[in-house]
Amino acid sequence: MNPSSHPKDPLHGVTLESLLRVMVDRHGWRALAEAIPIRCFLFDPSIRSSLTFLRKNPWARKRLEDWFVHEAMQSAPADTPPPVVPKPDGGR
Repeated sequence: MNPSSHPKDPLHGVTLESLLRVMVDRHGWRALAEAIPIRCFLFDPSIRSSLTFLRKNPWARKRLEDWFVHEAMQSAPADTPPPVVPKPDGGR
């Protein structure tokens, strides 16, 4: 299923890992740490440690997801669905 089949949920089909990778590629760890000051972004950041923390702390996950959705909505015209973020395993 793709995100356009669920227009009210822009995160449908987007894994936390792919979302985090996009945000790290787009902004870098430093910008993530400034926006969301958590240890896993501040000190020796890694995808693995960040995923562990974000899965255990819904408030931090929500802040990252809200930032991602905000950017997706600002970069796309109103009638365009949010961008599809490929899963790390090739979508399988």
